[in-house]
Amino acid sequence: MKPTKHNEGIVMKRANILSALFLFFALVLGVRFASLQLVDGEGRIITKSSATVSIALEDAVERGEIFLKDRFGALMPFAVNKTLYIVSADPRKISDPDGSAEILSRILSIPAEGIAEKLKKENDPYEVIASKVSDEIAEKIKQQKITGIHLEPQSGRQYPYGRSGSHLAGFLSMRGEKRVGQYGLEGFYNDALAEGGVEKLILSIDPNIQFTIEDTLKNVIEKWDAAGGSVVVMEPATGRILGMAHMPTYDPNEYAREEDVSVFSNEAISSQLELGSVFKPITMAAGLNEKVVTPDTTYEDTGALAIAGYVIRNFDNKAHGVQTMTQVLEQSLNTGVVFVQKQMSKETMRTYIQNFGFGQKTGIDLQGEVSGDIRNLNKGKDLEFATAAFGQGISVTSLQMITAISAIANKGTLMQPHVVDREVYSDGMEVAKEAVAVRDVITPATAEALTKMLVSTVENGYDKAKVRGYFVAGKTGTAQIPDPNGRGYLTDESIHTFVGYAPAYHPQFSMLLSIDRPKGVRFASSSLAPVFSSIMSYLLTYYEVPPDFK
Repeated sequence: MKPTKHNEGIVMKRANILSALFLFFALVLGVRFASLQLVDGEGRIITKSSATVSIALEDAVERGEIFLKDRFGALMPFAVNKTLYIVSADPRKISDPDGSAEILSRILSIPAEGIAEKLKKENDPYEVIASKVSDEIAEKIKQQKITGIHLEPQSGRQYPYGRSGSHLAGFLSMRGEKRVGQYGLEGFYNDALAEGGVEKLILSIDPNIQFTIEDTLKNVIEKWDAAGGSVVVMEPATGRILGMAHMPTYDPNEYAREEDVSVFSNEAISSQLELGSVFKPITMAAGLNEKVVTPDTTYEDTGALAIAGYVIRNFDNKAHGVQTMTQVLEQSLNTGVVFVQKQMSKETMRTYIQNFGFGQKTGIDLQGEVSGDIRNLNKGKDLEFATAAFGQGISVTSLQMITAISAIANKGTLMQPHVVDREVYSDGMEVAKEAVAVRDVITPATAEALTKMLVSTVENGYDKAKVRGYFVAGKTGTAQIPDPNGRGYLTDESIHTFVGYAPAYHPQFSMLLSIDRPKGVRFASSSLAPVFSSIMSYLLTYYEVPPDFK
């Protein structure tokens, strides 16, 4: 990456941003919380008893700030520094506790009784009356000139959008006397932001896209009473992440209020799942690229396959007779992708799975990514390879899945995903994040043939995923969940996933949607295909992408 001079037309001056967009930072100082365990960048458990993320102003080192960027280049503050105040008292010097409490109560909008109780403590040199107090409120208190009342400036971190984008942002926690980034961007870029070299991180995350996918995800989770869900939107040709959301979420300004620390994990990158039929395009890509099948190759679907004492069936428990490979994807036939897998050696199949990025980290610039688990394939057994062909028995992350699908959209080239577009340094220099091509996995001809098959899948299989005026490539997955108490799978719970890209023949966006344990709906074609259509329609309109047809 080559440094370039700071572009003042793109990067706003900090003063303008601060004056227009900064919101109040939620500091928590002087309030004691129960012990909270956090995970540091090395995977160690940290135990802390204070929730404050502020330090004395004179000891503060200006931490680099983080900004979102919309498609027009406008910047929005995402993680920024803010000076607020602690209002404290020396009760020994308060001459009129009740009167002073009344004055402070009116200014701070907190009960006078509680303030008076603190001000009446004899021989007590220090009591915290309020924290996270703004400049405006602090000035009003200062004007009262109450002897024994003090204002203590503190430097802290503010996340203006609260819960929105929290899994991308992460947060700051105290480790001893130091503020340390935890999770997300704060964790991954902690050293660069803390050492004063990087003044700004400019993200590829578009706030308009982020807010849209979060609102949509929230609605679909509520509709189907799901346990949670994720959405990832990517540019296939560059690996830029335009939006990434996971729910349940949390407020990084108030992270210490969370009782369950698992809420801090971005499950789009940290949760290993068996995603089911959305994996079928990967198996088909391998077969097409090895020329062991074509879109028109046929096989006889008897509805069941006996392998190593187990029986593999189609999701509908039906036999469909003679079917083409395109129909295998359209009807999501398990027996069909096992047929494709059997046309290749196990080593060939394993190599394609690895080359698509499974079983290894993508390298995204967010803390907490895991590698997935494809070790079942090391056994070399027929059953493991057969079930892997339709996405069971191997565990992958949502990010790995959409990155692999994006490789198909990108003419067969796998790109490294990233969320930072530019690093801006204190001397005005910029370092632009260049797109990184990891490897060519399949040929452009294979990618084109598979795209046509996935377009046909949407046209003939998932009508609800269509977007008016555009060709859409896509695939659903309704995956069983392994039984945590033993072998086999849960019978009444599943994970719904939809992956796709559009416009199919010159893709601008790829997207994955996933919801965990939805109720009252059996298949992802019903729960998520309409949601995919809604978000993709918004993206294409927002970016003014010309339609394929009228």
